[in-house]
Amino acid sequence: MLWVRRSRLRPKYVHGCGGKCGQRAGSCPARRPARPVTKATKSRAGRRRIGLPDQLVILLQRHRDEQAAERAFARNLRSEGGWVFTSPVGAPVNPNTDYHQWKALLKKAGVRNGRLHDARHSAATFLLVLGVPERTVMSIMGWSTTAMAARYQHVTDPIRRGVAERIDGLPVGRRRLERLGRQAAGQDQ
Repeated sequence: MLWVRRSRLRPKYVHGCGGKCGQRAGSCPARRPARPVTKATKSRAGRRRIGLPDQLVILLQRHRDEQAAERAFARNLRSEGGWVFTSPVGAPVNPNTDYHQWKALLKKAGVRNGRLHDARHSAATFLLVLGVPERTVMSIMGWSTTAMAARYQHVTDPIRRGVAERIDGLPVGRRRLERLGRQAAGQDQ
């Protein structure tokens, strides 16, 4: 299980030199953080547990083992903050780095360019395609209202075809549909 309790914030800095360096605050050699690294999720629904597929658990275990090797290599240069994804010295991954890695991954995979947030839309739509009940989708995605499903889930052609196939398979509906088809063609009064 994955427990979501907090959200990662984009770093924001203030000058540590009082603005004397002539650079923007984020590039100041003496910069200081202007806000915390994380905050509580936006809503109570955002604090949630998500079941992880076994394949993902295996990948995360491999990742943990790789981090242990990095930890041994970095020795006392590495800081420990309990982060799952870190820089080589144990700091949390900067969202800007995450963005650039996402763009490189899309390019390498040969798929259309998109925002990292678009992956959230894809995940919600994938749950719709799988037929996951709306209440469960809300829990997984951290939504507090069903209105979010309309924003994130997109009806795809396979979903439309599936509905058509289910309707076509109804024994009572088939005769009615055939009669409506004949009426539309002017063959049946």
